[in-house]
Amino acid sequence: MPLRLYDTLTREKRPFSPIDSDNVRIYVCGPTVYDFAHIGNARPVIVFDVLFRLLRHLYGEKHVTYVRNITDVDDKINDRAARDFPGLPLNEAIRKVTEQTAAQFASDAAALGALPPTFEPRATDFVLPRADGKADMVTLIKQLIAHGHAYQAGGEVLFDTQSMPDYGALSGRKLDEQRPGARIAVDAHKKNPLDFVLWKRSSDDEPGWESPWGRGRPGWHIECSAMSAAFLGDVFDIHGGGIDLIFPHHENEIAQSRCAHGTSAMANYWMHNEFVQIEEAKMSKSLGNFVTIRDLLADWPGEVLRLNMLKAHYRSPMDWTLKGLEETAKTLDDWYSIAADVKGEQPSVVVIEPLSDDLNTPQMIAALHGLRNKAATGNDRDRSEFASALRFLGFLSESAAEWKERKQQASGIDAKRIDGLISERTAARARKDFKESDRIRDQLAAMGVVIKDSKEGTTWEIAR
Repeated sequence: MPLRLYDTLTREKRPFSPIDSDNVRIYVCGPTVYDFAHIGNARPVIVFDVLFRLLRHLYGEKHVTYVRNITDVDDKINDRAARDFPGLPLNEAIRKVTEQTAAQFASDAAALGALPPTFEPRATDFVLPRADGKADMVTLIKQLIAHGHAYQAGGEVLFDTQSMPDYGALSGRKLDEQRPGARIAVDAHKKNPLDFVLWKRSSDDEPGWESPWGRGRPGWHIECSAMSAAFLGDVFDIHGGGIDLIFPHHENEIAQSRCAHGTSAMANYWMHNEFVQIEEAKMSKSLGNFVTIRDLLADWPGEVLRLNMLKAHYRSPMDWTLKGLEETAKTLDDWYSIAADVKGEQPSVVVIEPLSDDLNTPQMIAALHGLRNKAATGNDRDRSEFASALRFLGFLSESAAEWKERKQQASGIDAKRIDGLISERTAARARKDFKESDRIRDQLAAMGVVIKDSKEGTTWEIAR
């Protein structure tokens, strides 16, 4: 089945045709590293990791380039730096914040089973012209001014949205329909309400770079235009990110890149994942339901979070619930017991087919359940097929024993003590001392342990 992807720009699912099948190129907007990433940030990490894996399978590992940037210049970072390191010069404090939070994000992404991107550029390395000649922000802004798409005003350089007739095509916002209001900043020095900042002035206590327009720093949108061009060229295959980035970030990226390079497109496919809500409520700090990836990893293996996220199609809202996590954990316990210690090679076509239909992960999971049932009752080939599919998708990173042991440790369970109590209960049952047998069963239950009796003996697992 050929790969088909939904393109936000054309609003249709289209067959994927790369510009160059020997160099398939994808760019995804990464984190602004000022704090721990929340579970909503995990969705694009997981979704586009699955796409990366699929493209590598279809075109070859060496023929796919995946770029995910790190934004390390931002007013929120400045505020965090001043708060956490008040005794340090701001630039040093900013570096401490961004190094720490970028490392935290990388650790979280790895725990979620995500492969590292091919390149992970930091915005601050692409502000000024580079010795290697790669694209940079200052040069792009110069090109926009030279081509009549940007102007200086009020100590800033701004993009002139009226210079681009089809500005707003990605989001569906037409310039002549826009009116100044609460969501549009209206400054006296702007020609049009939607004109946005390419370069802004920096005060003495803010990070800044010397430029043709004075000491300042780049606007948010120009960062990704520079970094994507630096590694992927003026036009590339796929640009991804969360749905909240469609406007203004991705809309403005398109405007900058097309007008600077004189191209009809920035990327040929635009993909956006929907929001994550918590127990049917929008996630927000004010509601007290703001959950970080790090918080969840303290209680759940990363693979549980990964599988749970994939249960919903990436273009559908995701409701993150405790019940869902518990069900997902049980599913993975079962899959580990069947396939973790089995070798596998190529992923099954029954998994590749649903993924090739715009990353239909719910159908993919249904296919995995079918493979699981075959593996549980079938031969080595069936188990190998199931194991290879799971590994292809970023699961089974541990042996079955390691998986069980880590879960026990995370729950504070003393496995030797439990095994001893089960032996005592087995002995009590053998001598028909059912009162003692029931007492031990209740003791285990109070410890959070569920026991299962069968003809083969007694097994146990941790209750969630």
